[in-house]
Amino acid sequence: YINKALLIVTGIREDGYREILNAEVVESEEEYCWESCFENLKSRGLKGVKLVISDGNKGIQNAANKSFIGASWQMCNVHFMRAVLKNISKKDKKEVAYMLKDALEDERKMQEVAVILDGMGYKKAADTIDKFRFDLWNYKVFPRAHWKRIRTTNGLERVNKELKRRSRVSGAYSNDQSLLRVAVCIMMDINEDWITGNRYLSLEEMNGIGI
Repeated sequence: YINKALLIVTGIREDGYREILNAEVVESEEEYCWESCFENLKSRGLKGVKLVISDGNKGIQNAANKSFIGASWQMCNVHFMRAVLKNISKKDKKEVAYMLKDALEDERKMQEVAVILDGMGYKKAADTIDKFRFDLWNYKVFPRAHWKRIRTTNGLERVNKELKRRSRVSGAYSNDQSLLRVAVCIMMDINEDWITGNRYLSLEEMNGIGI
């Protein structure tokens, strides 16, 4: 069988409700695949994007910068911590995790953590901090009440978890269409819950945010 990527894009509308905007099967998560995905969304009417939140995939970041001029890219804080901690030995993980959580609440401390980790012999971890630290707090230009929900990709991760759980029994799929058919059915249920449930962001503090 051939490994392929299922690209999923979710958004938060101006009325504060979440919506699944797109899902497609592509060859990889390279920049050209994400750029094609984003341009397709724009051709269908997507506009007013202010913030793009993702993991550290360079393809998403570059494609977002090209497709959504004026929007900021936000490095998911959870993925950032995972990326740093994967280069930390087990005996130091707990201590470093605490330092990172503390630094994520105070921008001035993050560079100090990088220096400390470099001194402990964790150069790769320090380099990871330097790579992403300027994109960890872009969410702070939005209302404080929204920070918790727009600093990570947790909402999308729950979609991915549900897709894995409900599609696990099928194993490999015979073609792209069969995979997409199953995924779309699952996501239609999730999307229905989103647009008929509670607002993801409070309407009172919405400020034309598109994510």
